Amino acid sequence: MTHLERLRAELARSGFDGVVVSSEINQRYLSGFNYTDGLIVVTAERAALLTDFRYIEAANASPAAREFEILMPDKRMSVAAREVLGSAKRVAVEEATLSLSGYESFCRAFEGIETVGGASAIIDGLREFKDEGEIAKMTAAQAITDAAFAHIVEFIRPDMTEREVALELEFFMRSKGAECTAFDTIAVSGSASSMPHGVPRDVVLEKGFLTMDFGARVDGYCSDMTRTVVIGRADDEMRRLYNTVLEAQLAALAAAAPGVGCARMDKTARDIIDGAGYKGAFGHSLGHGVGMYIHEEPRLAARTPESKVLTPGHIVTVEPGIYLAGKYGCRIEDMIAVTDNGIMNFTRSPKELIEIG
Repeated sequence: MTHLERLRAELARSGFDGVVVSSEINQRYLSGFNYTDGLIVVTAERAALLTDFRYIEAANASPAAREFEILMPDKRMSVAAREVLGSAKRVAVEEATLSLSGYESFCRAFEGIETVGGASAIIDGLREFKDEGEIAKMTAAQAITDAAFAHIVEFIRPDMTEREVALELEFFMRSKGAECTAFDTIAVSGSASSMPHGVPRDVVLEKGFLTMDFGARVDGYCSDMTRTVVIGRADDEMRRLYNTVLEAQLAALAAAAPGVGCARMDKTARDIIDGAGYKGAFGHSLGHGVGMYIHEEPRLAARTPESKVLTPGHIVTVEPGIYLAGKYGCRIEDMIAVTDNGIMNFTRSPKELIEIG
């Protein structure tokens, strides 16, 4: 089934006659067309992509034209959407992203139609499970990310700045086919590596750990990987910390399989880190879903309900870390797909401790 067909099936099950999609990312998910101004309107009878003059030529030439009517309204988008909705009585809009003013505009234009939230939950639920086409795009994104890591460990010089490392990673990924980065690149060294989402600084790389968290976006889909290397030489304490993170990550990867609880995954890694004497130093969850957004469902977290289990179609990260405030930190992250038979690890980059300089 196409994404549009899956959406229609869910609308029928949820008791909606139609849906109006206003967020760019969900419009791209449904249509495959990347644009920044317009709406997608879907009912049982019609599927329309509404846009303006800037995008109309590209939309008509895109694969979206095979499933959607491509319309360039000469009136307000909300009024045009109302015409497409026809006799719909109950319509879902995106409760997670639609502004209050946007919602009020729809309500005015959709007079006589019950207009309620629900579209975000429905589409997010569809996006949680990836099909073969989506997996292929994420495989391509991760291949670029792996190539970037192989490049950067040869490229880094001890006199570079964190910002220069981040910039080189981003330039390399773009040069190899990424449409953009999947998120803001993290490259933090020395004492700053204790901040899980630290911002690269315009300072020369500090001796000690250098944590790099980065990813590429290919045809709308993200990759996500973290590797930690050492600038200079690692002492015994650093090696022990690194090996503990690696042990926790490998144990979680070994535990991953269809039917395994998301919270159990987190506990598998956390128990190893806590047992090694670092209790409280692993302050984030083990992982998260990845797709068109860098953070999607499911969440591999202690607070995730026990009923939430890994299921074929899930793509998640496995990224334990240890962070000692003001001293240093380390994280190792792979991205995996859950299959009928186990897992597939997208990530090929080595995990042995690398010392540079």
